[in-house]
Amino acid sequence: MRLTSPRRIRTLVFLSILIGSSRLASSFATSAEPADRPNIVVIFTDDQGYADVGCFGAKGFETPSLDRLAKQGARFTNFHVAQPVCSASRAGLLTGCYPNRIGIHGALGPKVTHGLNAQETTIAEMLKQQGYATGMAGKWHLGHHPQFLPIHHGFDEYYGLPYSNDMWPHHPGAGAGADYPKLPFIEGDKIIDAEVTADEQKQLTTRYTERAVSFIDRNHDKPFFFYLAHSMPHVPLFVSDKFAGKSAKGIYGDVIMEIDWSVGEVMKALDRNGLTDKTWIIFTCDNGPWLNYGNHAGSAGSLREGKGTNWEGGTREPCIMRWPGHIPSGATNDRLMSTIDLLPTIAGRVGGALPKLPIDGRDVWPLIAGVPDAKNPHDAYFFWYANNQLQAVISGDGEWKLILPHTYRTLNGRPGGHGGKPVQYDQRKVERAELYHLQADPNETTDVAAANPTVVERLEKLADGARDDLGDALTKRVGRNVREPGRLPKSD
Repeated sequence: MRLTSPRRIRTLVFLSILIGSSRLASSFATSAEPADRPNIVVIFTDDQGYADVGCFGAKGFETPSLDRLAKQGARFTNFHVAQPVCSASRAGLLTGCYPNRIGIHGALGPKVTHGLNAQETTIAEMLKQQGYATGMAGKWHLGHHPQFLPIHHGFDEYYGLPYSNDMWPHHPGAGAGADYPKLPFIEGDKIIDAEVTADEQKQLTTRYTERAVSFIDRNHDKPFFFYLAHSMPHVPLFVSDKFAGKSAKGIYGDVIMEIDWSVGEVMKALDRNGLTDKTWIIFTCDNGPWLNYGNHAGSAGSLREGKGTNWEGGTREPCIMRWPGHIPSGATNDRLMSTIDLLPTIAGRVGGALPKLPIDGRDVWPLIAGVPDAKNPHDAYFFWYANNQLQAVISGDGEWKLILPHTYRTLNGRPGGHGGKPVQYDQRKVERAELYHLQADPNETTDVAAANPTVVERLEKLADGARDDLGDALTKRVGRNVREPGRLPKSD
């Protein structure tokens, strides 16, 4: 038997390692090829309620395109936004951070002088680093001054409104319209229409959709990301003549039907370009319905409360995702997850680098893909509102929710307004922490804190850690790890 010399053994081991490393590198290179990475389309509506999609229980109108998307993909019934209000919610979606970590609170008005900081990394920036074409149409609402607009946060192109369509001098709602300046329409970082008119408001959904379809057609031969952020169904409601009077629920239903048409047009564009199997579509909403607008507001179904509250009706949103061959088709997925998880989860699918600054989201792909027994990587999700008030904590497994003492708005069972005119909310105070068993009681009807002191103690401890991290105005805590938003230079 011939013995191999030690030198020959070392040489063989080295060659084996070298060949193995080469194969591993080749494998990584192959997985990073554009053909193997999905295009990403995020469709984000404004103030649409949990029950405002056909397959989520809509009444008075139909959503055939969204229902078809759900049959081809999956319906996510326990999907949450970071905060139940416009700007903060969008900040969480795009950066993977709790909005208060990056200094974005509430809904930024036309008179603010701050916006999303250039040091923060958006989904668009992460994907652009991977060679993706990136585009956006619709409502931005993360700073309206030129340096804060989407094309300075990773988007190759932008077309839409810088903030909510009610921040408009002609808004008939709460009487505040006259306080607003003209509502501009922007392309890139330039104003192309100094004052949006009522007739132009009617065309917003159509114009955004046409831009999304054009972007897909123009970028069909490369990986792309498109963020379609509809202004509707935020009040004031406007709908094109194509859908006016079509639903049994008045203009609100008409508006949702037009949004559904928009989703269908995006799906057709993907089909026409042979991209359906190569594209991950994510449809969801920024917060729950603005209930005091009554028949101009949506429905959270049986969930408690709506926009502007951290009850389930405010943060749990309808969500549908489709990526054929990767997300189970026709599935209903009740795993808890959040918009803050989208950036790191998308990064994991495309080989993208996570932001250098700390973020709060985690890669939840096993949950999205329906992997049996997959665990949520979060100990808990935390829900702030208003001026950095920590109001609720949900355990990472989705079983328990602790509502912390705070004051919230409610209609107390009264109907909302009519014809675009809101009614006033009542204010109600949570005097001591309340615990809800969400798996058995998603409608938050029964406080079970007294019967589960150990659970309350565990969630209170997690809440205290969140206060130390990001602060809490209710307990006068200053967070150690908050970052400043971008700000305009101070004038002399």
